[in-house]
Amino acid sequence: MKYGEYNGKTYDATHGSFFDRGAADSYYHRGRYPHRGGVGGDSGPRMYAVTDEEIEAYHAGYDYNEQYGDKKDWG
Repeated sequence: MKYGEYNGKTYDATHGSFFDRGAADSYYHRGRYPHRGGVGGDSGPRMYAVTDEEIEAYHAGYDYNEQYGDKKDWG
């Protein structure tokens, strides 16, 4: 399992996880809409966050990429 850390907490960051999808949405300049999966491979179907923990993990991934990641440049 791959892990991501943000603000002193550790999250599941495997492909398609809430943390991973938050980071990807930030990277691709998409708005926040907490979900996981739905990206092909073994990530499973797109599922929307319903628990506080899922929502937190998604926003942590999004915020992590906003702070430390990069952004897709289509130019």
